Amino acid sequence: MKPSDLVRTEAAALEALATRLDGAMAQAFGRAVELVLRCGAANGRAVVTGMGKSGIIAQKIAATLSSTGSPALFLHPAEAVHGDLGVLMPGDVVIALSASGETEEILRLLATLKRKGDALISFCCNLGSTLAQASDVALDCSVEREACGMNLAPTASTTAMLALGDALAIAVSLRKGFKAEDFADLHPGGKLGKKLAKVRELMHTGDAVPVVAPTTPMTDVIFEMSSKKLGITTVQEDGRLRGVISDGDLRRLLQREGGASLSRAAGEAMNARPATIGADELAARALALLEERKITSLIVVDDAGRVEGVVHLHDLWGVELI
Repeated sequence: MKPSDLVRTEAAALEALATRLDGAMAQAFGRAVELVLRCGAANGRAVVTGMGKSGIIAQKIAATLSSTGSPALFLHPAEAVHGDLGVLMPGDVVIALSASGETEEILRLLATLKRKGDALISFCCNLGSTLAQASDVALDCSVEREACGMNLAPTASTTAMLALGDALAIAVSLRKGFKAEDFADLHPGGKLGKKLAKVRELMHTGDAVPVVAPTTPMTDVIFEMSSKKLGITTVQEDGRLRGVISDGDLRRLLQREGGASLSRAAGEAMNARPATIGADELAARALALLEERKITSLIVVDDAGRVEGVVHLHDLWGVELI
């Protein structure tokens, strides 16, 4: 079997899963979403469990649920019967993954789960199995065959489980109204964190913001721009933005008027309609505005037009457009 055939086998398993989600499994999937939502409303968590390869998929599903606003954790079924069942709290929902539905380590948990009253969702390839029959909701992960040439190693079935877990996590997050801002709060580190950071986390504030008044002489304007090293200065009056002077504005003024330009005041040379942004906008939005306007800095203002900071293109290195 060619590598491409293996991938097509898994793709076929996903296509079959999608068809079931649109049809025969739609109602059961909807009930699973409701159970996870009810769990979250009661301050419970999704406790995801599985053995072997299914356990690895379970860990990823728990991570996806957590990162999309549904608190979740992974529970190793073998460790669970040796004391780790103590992590289960009232209101939790258990999501158990087992292709056969007869995994011994998971079946040994059923009596305790029923006694504690926790809701049970299962991902199984056999809806007639012990686990599926004991579940409040059983979701069908069956595949025509595994991608393994011997039809033995969990491949297509674990791919289906992974996709089903992603579908469940995202469906729940959409129902909860989970937004990009919420996602950013849960992902503060690395490249993703910077992409989703808010402007207020990256902007220059306080004394780092270049400020002149409309009456400031041009020589003092140049000194302020040079000392703050942002390539611009804000022109403010009573804390409110009146305009901006950039390096480019200065060059164009000198080209037009030569040395006479130095006799002008800031209010005569400023751009009275500068590009601005709110402090709570995403950094990716700031980058998009800079690229659209072909400029290097944005002035951060509040609803009353008061200057809160300046965000420069260099502050956004590593940010990607959403």
